[in-house]
Parts: sequence; structure tokens; C-alpha cells
Amino acid sequence: MTNAQKKFSYDPTLEALAGLFGGRLKTAEAVCEQYGKDESFHPSAPPHAVIQPQNAAEVQSIMKICNRHKTPVIPHGAGTSLEGSIAALRGGICIDSALMNSVLAVNHGDFDALVQPGVTRRQLNQHLKNSGLFFPIDPGADASLGGMAATRASGTNAVRYGSMRENVINIEAVLADGSLIQTAKRSRKSAAGYDLTRLMVGSEGTLGFFTALTVKLYPLPEAISAAVCTFESIEGAVNTVIEMIQYGIPVARVELLDALTLQAINRYSQTEYTEAPTLFFEFHGSEQGVQEQARLTQDIADQNHGSQFKWSSNDEQRNKMWRARHDAAWACKSLRPDGQIWSTDVCVPISRLAECINQTRKDIEQAKIIAPIVGHVGDGNFHLLLLVDHENKDEIAAAETLHRRMVMRALEMDGTCTGEHGIGYGKIEFLKLEHGEAVQPMRLIKHALDPNNILNPGKIFEWHG
Repeated sequence: MTNAQKKFSYDPTLEALAGLFGGRLKTAEAVCEQYGKDESFHPSAPPHAVIQPQNAAEVQSIMKICNRHKTPVIPHGAGTSLEGSIAALRGGICIDSALMNSVLAVNHGDFDALVQPGVTRRQLNQHLKNSGLFFPIDPGADASLGGMAATRASGTNAVRYGSMRENVINIEAVLADGSLIQTAKRSRKSAAGYDLTRLMVGSEGTLGFFTALTVKLYPLPEAISAAVCTFESIEGAVNTVIEMIQYGIPVARVELLDALTLQAINRYSQTEYTEAPTLFFEFHGSEQGVQEQARLTQDIADQNHGSQFKWSSNDEQRNKMWRARHDAAWACKSLRPDGQIWSTDVCVPISRLAECINQTRKDIEQAKIIAPIVGHVGDGNFHLLLLVDHENKDEIAAAETLHRRMVMRALEMDGTCTGEHGIGYGKIEFLKLEHGEAVQPMRLIKHALDPNNILNPGKIFEWHG
């Protein structure tokens, strides 16, 4: 136990929590260390203690105690965030939702489900396996739905099904003072008052702790087909997607991978993809519909110098392709085993995507950093996977310059500093540049709901108390 933790162990917050939770209050240094680090490059910032509540009433008890003593509270899901969103920058109590992991109800006729925040996307879809329904949001990692809502996650299916913003109907949340609220009812639309659901989605644990969510479900498509197509250039791939959207082809997934990413995937996943700019597609619909979508897409790709267009409805081939895509980060890591992944993303209007990517590629060459590119090209979102030695100051400086140029370029193109990773504490500066004076109303909302600044302090923007 560190000196800071020894000092904090006498704090009345821990005494009160220990009286309620006994052995479920964990203060061991090794345990706390695990909860201070997500999958980002940011250093670990562990809490002073960790609790795993089992229900909303227990979360209310924790929040009331912490608010009384002005003790920070850090929500924790699966720990897969990428901008330091779960780091306990000021210590405090981590509330882990791992034991709140039940699917509470599935309303088949209304196409929605009520889940606790610790339920993961794979767990929900396994629960729905024989229902004819599925939950489509797929950020790659098996993230918790509470965490996905908190960071406004999206992923590979967003081009057709949207992000968590469009797929969360209602949130039950405990606020900083311990009050329990519902942000909406289950109806699919409402004109009653402020849209608190959308306010909570993307709040990164700074406005409340989610204790239940109602999410949209969708019918399983009759048929699913996947396709791969190689291009001579990034422009050809992006123009293909733009024309597909203009033509009205309802593609479910369309992912862009650059040549370096394909090289890494071939080595890591023992695949044999052509190492050139490539699009992975997936089509949902009827048997006849997915065949027509694939044929139309091939025609458009041919006009944009696409080649080796291969499509299949074989589940094994399709799953292998998407498994390779989801393993892209680990595959890219193998390009430099001694490097650490710095994953970042931006999103721009799709008409500017090829330009943004190509200018970023020039910066990568100049920086002499290994940085594969992958992208949810259907909505203008792409990711950079920088592989850097965090002990090398010159390399870190070059990576920071590259990252800043990428973000500033996106903002100049009327894009955003993050399409789906969130702000955390890694992109606070860029949020101010993106939103300007609009950050002040965000601060006012935070002050109103959390006047003692106990909820995930240091995230999204600095506190002006």
C-alpha cells in the first residue's frame, strides 16, 4: 500500500463504505492498479479503493457517502476505453459494474431490451441467440453496454445501424447526490422536456453512474454476405463508398484498411489478402437483396479501379474476415513488438475523407513512425494506430506532432477530434478548439448536476469551480 493510500485509509469515506460493503471494498494496491489503466497509451492512475455494487440502491449509498465527503467516484465497465476515461486522476472510489451484469427484460414485440450496465455486447447477443433479434453496435472490443453508452461508442456497423446515440432509448442513472433518475420512457419518440438520454450518452461518467439501459434491438437479417475488394488508391476506395451511399445501397459494414494494416493482418492471422488499400463489406437483407447489393457494389468498385472483388455468404469465411479486422490492433502491434499502441481517431465529412487520410499518410512518412490506418469509411471515421517507444522522448514528440496535425486537419475540414473514442483527458484541448464557447454550457450542466465535482473529475474539460 502506498503512502497516499495509507493516509487515505483513515478517511471517513472508506470507514463508511467498509461498514456497508465489508470485504467487497477492495483497497489492495495490486487490485487498485488494475482499475487505473484502460487500453490507451495513458499511464495508470489507480483509485484508492474499488467496489462492485450489485444494484442501484447500493450505487445510491456509495454516491451519497462520496458526495458528503467530496470523494471522487470513477465508473468502470470493461476497461476498454482509449482516452484515459477510467483513470482516477484524483484518486477516489472506483465503482465497477461487473456484478451488475443481468439482462433484465427483452421486449420482443417492441424490439428493445433492458440491461444492467455491466452486460457486454457479446453477452447480450448470446442471450438473444434464439430470439431472431440482435444488438448491432460493435466497437470491436467486448465492451460493457454501460461503458459503450458513456463513451458514445459505435464501430463497424454504424454506417447502417448508427452509434449508441441512436440506440439507447432510456437510461437509469444515479446522480452525484444519490438520486435515481430515468431519462425517458420506452416509446420510440417523445417531445416531453429536455432529451436527457442524449445528454447522458457520451458523458463519460461525469454526470452520473448508469444502473440500467434500455437499448434498441433489430431483427436478424434473412441473409448476410461479405465482400473484399482491393484498390489502387485510397481515393478509389473512398469514392466507391461515397457512390454506394449516393446510390442508396444499404451496406451494413464497410471498413477501409491500408496496405500496412493488411500486411500486419496477413502475418498475424495467416491470411492472404492483397497488401493494398482494401475495403471489407457486409450486406444484410433478403437472399436476393444481398446478391443485388454485392453486384451493384462490384460495378461501382470496378469504375473506381477496384479489383479482386470477392463476395460470399459463407458464415465461416465472413467470420474469419471480421475476426481479422477486429484483431487489427494486435496484428499491427506485431509490426513493432517493443512499441506501445497509441490509438486515436478523427471523423470528417466523407467527401473530405480521402484527402484527410492522404495528408495524414504524408505526415506519417515525415515522422518516420509506424502508423497503420483503418477506418469506418462509411461515416468518415478513421483510426491511426501509432506504434511508439514511450521511453524515447524524440519519438514521443514526433508522435504528438503527428497526432496534433491529424486532429487539427480534421477540425479544419469541419470534422471532429474524435468519432467514437471520446475525450477522456487525452483530448481536452481539442474539445475546446472544436466547440469553442459551446464548452461553457457543458461546464454549467456539469456544475448543476455535480457541484462537488466528484463524478470522474478531470475528464472532458477542466473544472472551473
